[in-house]
Amino acid sequence: MQVVAIIPARFGSTRFPGKALANQTGKYLIQHVHEQVTSARSVDRCIVATDDERIMEAVRSFGGEVAMTRADHASGTDRIAEVVHGLDGEPDDIILNVQGDEPEIEPAYLDRLIELMAADPGCPSATLACPFPPDADPRDPNCVKVVRNRRQMALYFSRALIPHRSERGQPAGEGEWLLHLGVYVYRRAFLLDFAGWPASPLERTERLEQLRVLENGYAMAVAIVPRACVGIDTPEDYERFVARRRARGCKAGVSPA
Repeated sequence: MQVVAIIPARFGSTRFPGKALANQTGKYLIQHVHEQVTSARSVDRCIVATDDERIMEAVRSFGGEVAMTRADHASGTDRIAEVVHGLDGEPDDIILNVQGDEPEIEPAYLDRLIELMAADPGCPSATLACPFPPDADPRDPNCVKVVRNRRQMALYFSRALIPHRSERGQPAGEGEWLLHLGVYVYRRAFLLDFAGWPASPLERTERLEQLRVLENGYAMAVAIVPRACVGIDTPEDYERFVARRRARGCKAGVSPA
């Protein structure tokens, strides 16, 4: 069994076009993500999946492995599946999906997720969640919530506030909500099946692709980590990322010790 990390990265982001190539730190944003992923001790191979030649050349410039894909994929999962189709491997290989705008993803979180899958050969997929940060509003529909059962498997994901009420009938209190983090692992065979299924009704309603797994009767384990890692959605997010690196004393092109 091998662990292959695939980082989907496209140029045409609606809110921040070309963000994968932003380089105010002296490194491309996609390079920061690649370095974090390859720092995870459980990852055997890391591939950037893109449909843009500019991103392909950037990845090659820092020595990363890159795969060109079609431009018409509806999601990063579909892009990853195209890459996996072209790879040699075994059905139980683990495929790690880390978005190309997560330059501060913790390698230890990735290791924890992979270890969770390795410990349960019957589990087809897994993801991450954390307690809601103090400065985040659980009622925000852009913050996806997840609830899980006693076996650490997801019961449901929603943009709505779940759980909504406590046993006493009062609104659920602070600390009862889990924020879903969009990092996934899949068994190779399951990923290829999953990518071929049509979008499910709940998936379309909530606009959450992971609900396709649950609605088709499969399990998704949820590992809890201490905190969220900040993704880059807008130019303002990127400016704050650059400022955080500078505050830690990172010179252009130099990672912190």
